[in-house]
Amino acid sequence: MRIVLLTGISGSGKSVALNVLEDTGYYCVDNLPPALLASLVDTLIQEGLEALAVAVDARSSASLAGLPDDVKRLREQGHDVKVMFLTANTHSLVARFSETRRSHPLSHELRPGQNPASRRTLIECILEERERLAPIEKLGHVVDTSELSANKLRAWVKDLVAIERAPLILFFESFAFKLGVPLDADFVFDVRALPNPYYDLTLRPLNGRDQPVIDFLNAQPSALELFKDIRDFIEKWLPSFKTDNRSYLTVAVGCTGGQHRSVYMAEQLAAYFQTSEKVVLRHREQS
Repeated sequence: MRIVLLTGISGSGKSVALNVLEDTGYYCVDNLPPALLASLVDTLIQEGLEALAVAVDARSSASLAGLPDDVKRLREQGHDVKVMFLTANTHSLVARFSETRRSHPLSHELRPGQNPASRRTLIECILEERERLAPIEKLGHVVDTSELSANKLRAWVKDLVAIERAPLILFFESFAFKLGVPLDADFVFDVRALPNPYYDLTLRPLNGRDQPVIDFLNAQPSALELFKDIRDFIEKWLPSFKTDNRSYLTVAVGCTGGQHRSVYMAEQLAAYFQTSEKVVLRHREQS
């Protein structure tokens, strides 16, 4: 069975992701206690279903500790299990809860001895949730939705679930430093030292996927040298991550605006590694 386990911080987009999976044919269950996951899989197999998506959050904290073992057992049984952990920075989460006027799921919980009139603040709920979910954050692929629109998140979810089972999936992501470093990055490379096409008025409206920008950067010896350095670093350490049984590795490449140099470098790296690895390419600042 194909199984997608969605977890992460409230307000980071789990509902959006779950709706995408439902639209693509997955049987979806929201807020399932992890202790019931194995029995649900058995039941759905008996009914002939082949794709399941389950959202798990901090409200099931009593059984979260056993989730890593549950995932391991399902994989040992031959199921294709993908785990997505959605997160976002606190500023973005506060803004989203303010816009929707919804309360945080943990705001209804009372701490031992707490007066019902003094419930947790939103910030306290977010910090508590991060602490509860920290042990399972590295179970799968972390997706930082801080700067993502709902449409872009939908596209990224579709890309992830479309990938066939592989020992390790390489994610290359371009971004703008001025909008913050992605929280989901395993490695961050800064390409702001390269000549900036932005200062060429004919190249400014373009991006790193357009041929004139590619030609401009290909003509820069520093761009080719930096590409080689990053490529060699990844090639050197990739076997170690595979040996460590990592399923995902996110390489983030940043420049000032996330339009030219970072896009170019991410594209070049993805093109090189896709001949030998499962590769996903993402441009955070591109529409």
